[in-house]
Amino acid sequence: MIKLVAFDLDGTIGDTLPMCIQAFKEATQPYAGRELSDEEVVQTFGLNEEGMIRCVVDEAYQQQALHDFYVIYETLHKTMCPKPFEGIRELITLLKQKGIIVVLITGKGAKSCDITLRQFSMESCFAKVVIGNAERNVKSEALEELLHTYHLSADEIVYIGDTVSDIKECQKANVKCLSAAWSISQSETLESHNAKNVFYSISSISGFLLSRIREIFD
Repeated sequence: MIKLVAFDLDGTIGDTLPMCIQAFKEATQPYAGRELSDEEVVQTFGLNEEGMIRCVVDEAYQQQALHDFYVIYETLHKTMCPKPFEGIRELITLLKQKGIIVVLITGKGAKSCDITLRQFSMESCFAKVVIGNAERNVKSEALEELLHTYHLSADEIVYIGDTVSDIKECQKANVKCLSAAWSISQSETLESHNAKNVFYSISSISGFLLSRIREIFD
């Protein structure tokens, strides 16, 4: 029985990835001396924004680039991604009504995560928010910590994320990953790594979760 559902943020809660890439490119261009390609930005994913900037900007300019990133990110958010995916708030509310613990595990840093949750009016949606690390992807460690904190077995947690790296991090923690494919075109890649656990709409993943949940407090 599922007792805890953990959500990724970018590309899962909202269509924030294009905005993240654009903000990062604009923030780093003055200090990197050129505009990075989308592929170069994506290669830094898994780290928080501080770690991403360390990958492409010299140390002397990293703090200024980080400051610029937050300003640009918050500005772009209002126009490029003002709201979360339709139906995601309702899914979270439904899970909580069923007695499910709902948490957020994101690779974002604290400040960018806070900007997004405020923009989406979702600051109070999650029992716990786990942010990213500047050195490495820590999602598997976060999942293991949740198992310990809430005294759960691995089969009582699922993680919902939109990337192959999410699948791999879940495998490290022996936790099932449900792949969110409602915002991306790389569904074949997800299918090849996570067959039968790829969902193309929020309504379909909602049906899957509800079929495997009974109200804990019955």
